Amino acid sequence: MRGKWRLFVLGWLVILIGAALAHAVQTTGGVKVTDVRFPGDKGVVMSGLLYLPPNATAAHPAPAVLVSHGYINTREMQSPFAIELARRGFVVLAMDMTGHGYSGATVAAQGFGGPAALRYLQSRPEVDRGNIGLEGHSLGAGAVLSAAADQPDGYRSIVLEGTTPGLLGAPATATPTSPRNVALVFGKFDEFSVLMWQVPKGSMVATSTRLQGLFGVSGPVVEGRLYGDIAAGTGRILWNPPITHPWEHFSRAGIGHAVDWFQTTLNGEARPLDPNNQVWIWKEVGTLAAFVGFVLLLLGTFELLLGAPLFAGLAAEPQPTTLKRDGRWLISLLLIIAIPAVTYFPFMKLGNLFFPMKAFPQWVTNQLLVWAILNGLITLVLGLVLRRGKSNLAKLGGPAILLAVAVMAVGYGSLALVDALFKVDYRFWVLGLKPLDAVHARYALSYLPLWTAYFLVALRPLSADLAVKGEGPVAAYLTAAVAMAGGFAILVGVQYASLFTTGLLATPSEPLNVIIAIQFIPLMAVVGIIGAFTYRRTNAYVPGALICALLICWYVTAGTATHWSPDFKPPIPAAK
Repeated sequence: MRGKWRLFVLGWLVILIGAALAHAVQTTGGVKVTDVRFPGDKGVVMSGLLYLPPNATAAHPAPAVLVSHGYINTREMQSPFAIELARRGFVVLAMDMTGHGYSGATVAAQGFGGPAALRYLQSRPEVDRGNIGLEGHSLGAGAVLSAAADQPDGYRSIVLEGTTPGLLGAPATATPTSPRNVALVFGKFDEFSVLMWQVPKGSMVATSTRLQGLFGVSGPVVEGRLYGDIAAGTGRILWNPPITHPWEHFSRAGIGHAVDWFQTTLNGEARPLDPNNQVWIWKEVGTLAAFVGFVLLLLGTFELLLGAPLFAGLAAEPQPTTLKRDGRWLISLLLIIAIPAVTYFPFMKLGNLFFPMKAFPQWVTNQLLVWAILNGLITLVLGLVLRRGKSNLAKLGGPAILLAVAVMAVGYGSLALVDALFKVDYRFWVLGLKPLDAVHARYALSYLPLWTAYFLVALRPLSADLAVKGEGPVAAYLTAAVAMAGGFAILVGVQYASLFTTGLLATPSEPLNVIIAIQFIPLMAVVGIIGAFTYRRTNAYVPGALICALLICWYVTAGTATHWSPDFKPPIPAAK
C-alpha cells in the first residue's frame, strides 16, 4: 500500500514546492499580487492581475504600467514584465484582453479591452496618473494602442514587443509624434516580420518604410539610437535582439529593454535596478515544477484509486500481443509519429471552415479539433488495413468514466488550491494550464465529446501496436511519449532550424500554427505517458484516453480565445 501512495505524495510535494517558489519570486520585495475584476463597456467584465509594490500607497502614488499579452494567451503570459517592473516599484496591471482569459466579450471587442484597463489603472489610488506606461506583445498592441488612442494624454510611454500599429484592427497611427515615446523590441527571428513590418526577415525591420515613418527618418533606423525628444513625447528607439516572436516576452533581452525604457521615461520608481538584474525565470521554474508535479499527481491518483473497490474491476496485468520490436513495430511507430505532423498544416487550414458558433465559440479550438478528428479517421482506416493487435472498448463503461473524472477532479483541485494560496498556475513559457471560469467550463462541456472521440482512437495504437511483452516501464513510457510527441518535435525542429539558418521558417506562411505546435510537444508527451501508465495497470487504453480527453479539453478551452458572439459573421471568401 505504501508504494501506491508514492506518486500521489510526490506529486503534491513537487506542486507545493514549485508553487511556493513561484509565489516567492513574484512577490519579492513585498509585492502583493491580486486577481482583480473591473468594468468594460456594455456590462462586460474585465480581468487582470494587479501587482502592488509596498512603496505604492494612496499617500505616495507610484508610476504604473499596463501590460497586455498576445493572441490566444492570457494575463499570466506577461508575468516576467510584471515581476521585474513591480520589484522596481512600479504598479503593474497584467490584463486579459477581451475574448481571452477571464475577460468577457470577444477578440478585439471594445478596443481589445485596453481603454477600460487603462481607466481602471488610473482609478487606483496607489497610481501616479501622470506616470503611466503601456506595454503590449503581439496582438496585445491592440489593447495598449487602443488605450493610447482613447486617452492621448493618459500615458507617457509605450513598449511594443514584436508587434506594430494597425495589427488586426488596432489603431494604425504610426507617425513621429504618435504614439508617445515608443520603444520597439522586434526579434531578428520574429516569425511575423512580413505581417508586422512588411519585411521578409525580422533582422531587416530597420529597413521597413513603415518603421521609418514612425521614427521620422528616410533611411534605415539605427538600433539602440534614441530618436526624438522624450520630454516632448516624441522619443523613439528600436531594439532588434536575436530572438523569436514567443521569446520576446520570455527572454532577458525582451524584458530588459522594456524595463529600461520605462525606467527612462517614467519617474518615481522606488528601486531602480540594472535592466539585466532579472529574477522572473525562477517563477517560471517554479510553475514548471508545479506542472510536472500535477502530472505525477494524476498518475498517483489513478494508481491509488485503482485499488478502491469501485474501480478494482478495471485493474489487470498488461497483455501485449507484440513480442518484439521488429519491422512491423517500427512501421507502426513511424506512422504514429509522422501522420499528425504531416497533416497538421493542411488540416489546421481546413479547420478555418469550422466557424465559431454558440456551442463552439473558439476558432483555434475548432481548428485543432478538425485536425484531431481527421487524424482519428486516418488512424481508424490504417488500423483496419494493417490489422492491428487486440485492444477494444470493453472497459468503456461507468467505472472507467468515473475513474477518469475522479482523477481529473483531484488534479483540478490541486490547481484551485495553488491558485488560492499562491496566485500562480501550472505553466512554462507557451505552456500554461489555468483554472476554468463558469463560461469556459460551459465551452469545455461542448468540446469534450469531440476530444473524447479523438483520444479513444488516438491512444489505441499505443497498446495495440507499440506495447511489447515483457518491456520495462521506462521503455514503455519513453516509447509512448516519442510516438505521441515525436512528430511535433520534428516539425518544430525543422521550422526553427530553417529560421535560425536562413531567417525564414520552412513554411513562412504558417507562423501562428508553428508557434501553437510548440506547446503540443510537451502536451502530447504527457498524453503518451498517461496512456502507457494506465494501460500497464488496466490492460486497456480506455481509462487513459478518457483522462487525456478531459485534460486536453480543459487545457485548450481555458487558454484559447473566444470569437463567437450573436453578431459574429463568418468571413466570405472573395470571388476570384
